[in-house]
Amino acid sequence: MTLADTGVGMDEDALGRIFEPYFSTKATGTGLGLTIAKRNVELHGGRIAISSERGAGTTVTVTLPTMSGAQGPKPS
Repeated sequence: MTLADTGVGMDEDALGRIFEPYFSTKATGTGLGLTIAKRNVELHGGRIAISSERGAGTTVTVTLPTMSGAQGPKPS
């Protein structure tokens, strides 16, 4: 699944830190949303990738395995 916008985009510094816990470009952001999303996608055997260009928008791609290839979380 790919989602794209035509918003303000991010510079390279922000893009490089986007999955860091507590990093946010918003004054009221917690900086946990994308960190949690990435962890959840990876726990299900998927990947999340973000590309962005300042002034041109951002594209987020989430790739998940098919049910036959899903590994899911490892038992505790």
